Amino acid sequence: MPSPSAQPASPGALRFTVLGPLAVHRGGQELPLGPLKQRMVLAALLVAANSPVSVDALTEAVWPDEPPRTARKNIQVYVSALRALFCQGASIDTSTETGDRPRLTHTCGGYVLRATEEELDLLGFRSLVRAAEGQPPRTAARLLGQALDLWRGAPLGDDLRQSPALAEEAERLRLRHVSAYESWAEAELELGGAPAVVEGLRDLVERHPLRERLRSAWMRALSGAGRQPEALAVYDDYRQLLARELGLEPSGAMTARYRAVLAGDTRSGAGPAVPPTGGRPAVPPKPVVLLPPDLADFTGHGQELHDVLDLLEDGDTSDAAGPGGTGRAGGARDAGGVVLLSGPAGSGKTALAVRAAHLLAARFPEGRLCISLRDADGSTRPLSAVLAELGERTGRSVPPGPEAWREWLARHRVLVILDDVPEERAVRALLPSGGRGRVLLTARGQLGGLAPVHRITVPPLDTADAVQLLTGLVGPRRVRADREAALRIVRACGGSPLAVRVSGMRLAVLRHVPLREFADRLTDPAGALDELTAGDVSVRQRLAHGWEALPEDRCRDAGRLAAGTGDGPFGLMEAAEALGCDERHAVRVVEALIDAGMVTSPGGEVTAHAVQYDMPHLIRLYARGVGYGTPVLT
Repeated sequence: MPSPSAQPASPGALRFTVLGPLAVHRGGQELPLGPLKQRMVLAALLVAANSPVSVDALTEAVWPDEPPRTARKNIQVYVSALRALFCQGASIDTSTETGDRPRLTHTCGGYVLRATEEELDLLGFRSLVRAAEGQPPRTAARLLGQALDLWRGAPLGDDLRQSPALAEEAERLRLRHVSAYESWAEAELELGGAPAVVEGLRDLVERHPLRERLRSAWMRALSGAGRQPEALAVYDDYRQLLARELGLEPSGAMTARYRAVLAGDTRSGAGPAVPPTGGRPAVPPKPVVLLPPDLADFTGHGQELHDVLDLLEDGDTSDAAGPGGTGRAGGARDAGGVVLLSGPAGSGKTALAVRAAHLLAARFPEGRLCISLRDADGSTRPLSAVLAELGERTGRSVPPGPEAWREWLARHRVLVILDDVPEERAVRALLPSGGRGRVLLTARGQLGGLAPVHRITVPPLDTADAVQLLTGLVGPRRVRADREAALRIVRACGGSPLAVRVSGMRLAVLRHVPLREFADRLTDPAGALDELTAGDVSVRQRLAHGWEALPEDRCRDAGRLAAGTGDGPFGLMEAAEALGCDERHAVRVVEALIDAGMVTSPGGEVTAHAVQYDMPHLIRLYARGVGYGTPVLT
């Protein structure tokens, strides 16, 4: 979309700009927007275009401290002036500028300024970013480039950021710009365009020094441009900054990027596909892409994402894992083409699987799709219903039988996410035994009865990643004002991305609630889970689905462990005491709960008497709330 001032426009066309200094153009002519407070009202309406903005919100934007008694009347005057401004020089009546609806109206919820994607640069930007999701790198780079071209400078300009409310909105817009730039740079790197993105990434890193995704892309670009020493220096600078500012270490994904550069891997992205020898390349069938949208603020789990991508991209190899790897051997083909992501409810398994699928568009040109193996109430779907949906979604007339599905999967380069697998028998008949297709499973438990399968445990978010996720939801100003409270919130969420996201969504609505007060609520064990609800998203409900799927004796055992082992890790002796049994029986119980995803254990080999088990924090709170009596020693 060209700049409003540069685009030839019909005499009556309005163009609104907020991705830079606030401006309104009609037919290429900039309109005078009046005094500062009137411009603040316009800005508040435009950043919430097509949604009602209450008079209270407008008042807060214009008078953040002490609004005058005439504030409501003044707002009405500013709105009337804006309506008159929109009509100046118009060749049509203002009531028809957005179809049959007035441009600026008052509803029961407040004032609504209506605009289309062609009229408001912010809406055009959002539309282009959404359109780029899940696209191959070349298409994504083009769409994201068009989105970034809409920006003309700091959002809303400098004068309007005197208003704290508008300053916060401007910061949100700026972070969306950074996220879009990161996605564009990553797409360009996939196309081999490292030299083109190096300088832009450097400028953004200087402004956002703690943003790891930017640092990683910059390292990748420098390495791809043949500037390996500079790429290594980027990592070292980031490591020192994290240690100095937050007392943290870089994530596993960042460390893996460093090791790749250190090993001399200078690839900035995958090269173009080479057609087979002899004749023209075959025209591939239209791919089946039925995925949930990728999260724009996906945060953390970089090492696990790296491992998933390696396994699914490297299906034809059998090399052992290199430095910093997971110790696994070979790719997904060695495990029958199956990778399992396991972790408790809310650990981010599905988001991780969906992100991997979006990034693997080139690897699976015939399709990527996601199917849930549970109904909305958490019950297991019948195999016949899953097969019917697979046949319908692939559009390949797959006969209603497991054997036919596996044969189809073996012949096609597709990636299928089977999400929220309740138990082995629900999925065993759907898994390939070889061929071109791949399956990515997510499950709360380990699905120990499935083999061969590559298993990846999805851990809690690092503290830094959790704070970054919270910051993107509530705004950096609130987090900077009370970083200690932000740390308490994410720690009370136990590193669960779902819980952090719900906390952020709730605080984004409850803007009057200080972070410190919300942190106090979350640290109260009796009410923490009640606080973790935002609209129709409930952490308690997700935990309940997992709990109700367990056999009664496993629920009882989990409840007793939660009640009898205190907070934090526990050993075998503590487990036996909490369960009221001897240590031999306690080992079997704890290991059954590990398989069910209710208890975690170390990644390395440890004897039963030395091992330290743990129970995810939110599962522990839920289990204690269910309540089980004191066990009788057996």
